[in-house]
Amino acid sequence: MATFLYKLGRLAFRRRHFVALIWVALLTLAGVGAASAPAPGTTSFSIPGTEAQKAFDLLEERFPGMSADGATARVVFKAPAGEKMTDGDNKSTVEKTVQELSDGSEVASVADPYAAKAVSRDGTVAYAQVKYEVSGMELADSSREALEEAAQEARDSGLTVEVGGDALQATPETGTTEIIGIAVAAVVLVITFGSLLAAGLPLLTAIIGVGIGVASITALASTLDLGSTTSTLATMIGLAVGIDYALFIVSRYRAELAEGREREDAAGRAVGTAGSAVVFAGLTVVIALVGLSVVNIPMLTKMGIAAAGTVAIAVLIALTMIPALLGYAGRKVRPAGEKSKLLGGNRSKAADKPNMGTRWASFVVRRPVAVLLLGVLGLGAAAVPAASLELGLPDDGSQPTSTTQRQAYDLLSEGFGPGFNGPLMVVVDAKSSDDAQAAFGEVADEIKGLDNVVTVTPPVPNKAGDTATITVIPDSKPSSVTTEDLVHSIRDTGAQVKADTDAEVLVTGATAMNIDVSEKLNDALIPYLILVVGLAFLLLIVVFRSILVPLKAALGFLLSVMAALGAVVAVFQWGWLAGLMGVEETGPVMSMMPIFMVGVVFGLAMDYEVFLVTRMREAYVHGERPSQAVVTGFRHGARVVTAAAVIMMAVFAGFIGSSESMVKMIGFGLAIAVFFDAFVVRMAIVPAVLALLGKKAWWLPKWLDRALPNVDVEGEGLRTETDRGQEDRELVRV
Repeated sequence: MATFLYKLGRLAFRRRHFVALIWVALLTLAGVGAASAPAPGTTSFSIPGTEAQKAFDLLEERFPGMSADGATARVVFKAPAGEKMTDGDNKSTVEKTVQELSDGSEVASVADPYAAKAVSRDGTVAYAQVKYEVSGMELADSSREALEEAAQEARDSGLTVEVGGDALQATPETGTTEIIGIAVAAVVLVITFGSLLAAGLPLLTAIIGVGIGVASITALASTLDLGSTTSTLATMIGLAVGIDYALFIVSRYRAELAEGREREDAAGRAVGTAGSAVVFAGLTVVIALVGLSVVNIPMLTKMGIAAAGTVAIAVLIALTMIPALLGYAGRKVRPAGEKSKLLGGNRSKAADKPNMGTRWASFVVRRPVAVLLLGVLGLGAAAVPAASLELGLPDDGSQPTSTTQRQAYDLLSEGFGPGFNGPLMVVVDAKSSDDAQAAFGEVADEIKGLDNVVTVTPPVPNKAGDTATITVIPDSKPSSVTTEDLVHSIRDTGAQVKADTDAEVLVTGATAMNIDVSEKLNDALIPYLILVVGLAFLLLIVVFRSILVPLKAALGFLLSVMAALGAVVAVFQWGWLAGLMGVEETGPVMSMMPIFMVGVVFGLAMDYEVFLVTRMREAYVHGERPSQAVVTGFRHGARVVTAAAVIMMAVFAGFIGSSESMVKMIGFGLAIAVFFDAFVVRMAIVPAVLALLGKKAWWLPKWLDRALPNVDVEGEGLRTETDRGQEDRELVRV
């Protein structure tokens, strides 16, 4: 592989005009496709195999025209102090608002609060339920504006009016912190390379790669049913790995120049060695992201595949566009150790002194046990909060208190009880029952006898009379464990009803769907870990030709991901440093977070493992003692890996400013996970373990060594070829 990539790097360096033209053309093509593509519709949040989804599908079949997947809005009214919503003026205002809401072209129905008995017992709060024919993401801006204008007119009359539901759903905003993250990355690159031009290359290629990836996602969003968070994730991952991969190749290029190689040869050498690490690092990320499809949640599968595509583009750009741009830059990109005027001086006076990476690795090699214990105990302490992990999906109750959705949620809780925001819909399928009406009544009576039930509405049958819906209002808030227990109790009751009447009882609704999603994700976590870690383990055996090094890499990853989950629980569930992170409302951790973090963090963790340990492997293969190889790997790789980790943390942390709680949590979780993995696991635990293992770290059974393909990541064949070329050039000069 190293020889092939070496030739590819030299070809891209020589044919830089052609390479640059190809990537610019691809970016233009993707941009035109995105601009001309139809607006994306809603992301169909289907969860195959769950009871909630089965009930939803049954409703679509038995209640045609119900618009079960249509957007909803709850316009909540509160009377001024000392007044009630049943007072003449207030009632007149509400009726006028209901009439205005009914005039919308996309409105399916509007429930009058007085006819639907949607007025609180004390008469201070009422709500109008608005049902639309299309989903929240498909809703026209004019419909949202009409909803907001109707609410504002009611406010002008003296009522407190807030709007909840998914009708106001909008694409999340990431805020200015995303730009700050990129700015931090730029500063780190300038410090690392000592040159604005060299620093600009990774940023430029990363932006081009993300531009192609996101534009392609936008162009295909309508066709492939991709949601708004899909492009956000692709941007987040694509920027981080795009900058890092280019950073490693440019750094290796400068190192090759410092050894006296010609620029074209140095570009080929950089792509052949660092590029090999980029390929395998990218493969681990792709495996982890594509592996999310085993969870069998379509939305998560699409997010993973789209992000994996962006990572693949980042790898290709690093292997081709970077050497092409290095050809354009010429002598403006200086050899390693030679500083530009930007940082003062032409040559570094400290060039011959041990750098910080060398000093740190030497310390770890001398004190491996102490460093190992300190690192493991520190990560273990950070992981403690993960034992209290509670999972759920965000609803209006997790919105910032300043939003109208959250205020509507609070008003409904105040007027009707906390469970009113998470009603359960019970679907009774009595098609096989001899007496459907009796079955409906038995189900309602059984549910009334359960704990934590406030209201059970009378069964509402369909036209055929073989299916009915029953709405159940719990006494607890949607995200509570008590509500989850109630859902399971209703399902247990349904099993008894099935035995008595042959009618099937299903529980659905947003709350039940959230519970089912959490359980499905929990069940998929272990199989996903086995698949992803197993495949990457095999890949790393091929890369490092060792059993213990990949095993150590996997165990270190588990430590870092558990510590990161602990930090997420501490901030988003317990509220530690919540104000600093902009978390206005604590609550359960998003149910997708554990499995998502496992996938993404594993891929990124293996990046640093590959980049750092391949340098050690290269030194060991070329004759150095195991402990000295560790120091050599750090001398060449620690500075670059540190810069890459800081850049990745900055990019991820930039998404903490998002208005979407899911994106905010993912940004924080990935940033802290990179910190733990890069600076504790890879920089401390890994060298300590390798120092303790010595030659055993690189042991591989002979039969397995013969069976594995030789991918030559160390560039042994490349070393011979390029060194021979260097010797020939020196002879010519003589």
